[in-house]
Amino acid sequence: MSYNLGNMLKERKNKTIFRDGDKTIKLFVKNHLKSNVLNEAINQARVEENTQLNIPKLLEVTTIDSRWALVSEHIEGTTLAELMEKNPDKLDDYLDTFVDIQLEVLSNNVPMLNRIKEKFKNKLNNFDKLNEATKYELLARLEGMKNHTKLCHGDFNPSNIVIKEDGSHYILDWAHATQGNASADAARTYLLFCMQEKNEIAEKYLNLFSGKSGIDIKNIQRWIPIVAATQMSKGIEEEQEFLSNWINVVEYV
Repeated sequence: MSYNLGNMLKERKNKTIFRDGDKTIKLFVKNHLKSNVLNEAINQARVEENTQLNIPKLLEVTTIDSRWALVSEHIEGTTLAELMEKNPDKLDDYLDTFVDIQLEVLSNNVPMLNRIKEKFKNKLNNFDKLNEATKYELLARLEGMKNHTKLCHGDFNPSNIVIKEDGSHYILDWAHATQGNASADAARTYLLFCMQEKNEIAEKYLNLFSGKSGIDIKNIQRWIPIVAATQMSKGIEEEQEFLSNWINVVEYV
């Protein structure tokens, strides 16, 4: 099947998003690993098949001009990130909705997904540029974390939540989905806000998530250095200094 790539929605480092009628096409760069594309596809399919969450239906895994592509149904609406930007006076309401949706995700179990502790362990072990003493401390901390099986989105941020005109929501981008500890997913979201220099929102989010979930803030904070190190392992140059501060300033207990 041929697709019209005339309507570009977003461009990222390793992919470009297009709309073709009622379909969204995620077209990856030529050197993007086939295994990563297929893993994202199977994550999305497993979440779709094992939960009642509103997510775009995966329609096709294909290649376009020798580049891998994922084709999903297009969800028309406005992202929570755009709504927060346009209506800062409603930020608290949007954050409240945002956390409720995250807790909805975390209430599910998808047994066939990779386990977050194993994923993080592999990333840390393969992170050659990480100081060996720090790596040892992070691995020890990771090993001591409780084993849970909650559905973790792995990139839960307002730009991945689409609000439709009727008020319903859809959750996008399941590339990093795993099963594991809710605190790890919250730590990732907190860090994403901080990486965007939205520190005030990050703190509001952390307190709101803790209050609604009943999870002690300290349990979430214990995951932050681990999450920072796994993000740092991606080697994105402009993130390295910022992330290294999150790893080094924390006292390991």
